[in-house]
Amino acid sequence: MPRLTTEFWVQAYLTRLRLHDIPAFVVTHGDNTAGAVLIKLNTLDGRAVAFQRSFDLMSGTRTWVELARGDDTQVDHALARQRGFDPDIWVIEVEDRKGRHLLDEPGLSG
Repeated sequence: MPRLTTEFWVQAYLTRLRLHDIPAFVVTHGDNTAGAVLIKLNTLDGRAVAFQRSFDLMSGTRTWVELARGDDTQVDHALARQRGFDPDIWVIEVEDRKGRHLLDEPGLSG
């Protein structure tokens, strides 16, 4: 089964967010084909949460897990460390006071 490129997935995710009137933008543009994606949810109150995709070896499924949570600057530092490990990584920042990121919706959750 062919896999989607990272760039295609990112564009689809940004479109889905726009359809829900949730602002988001690409902070770091990684490898177009196979770069990992990190999502930063900024709740615009000085707090943020970063998510990364994880692979469960037991079930063979992919899920979004929390990478970092805390003050906006703390989360930015965690994301910078990840970029230091992997220069091909994408970082998408989602800004929503209600804390919506849509990662738990069908098509994005797994």
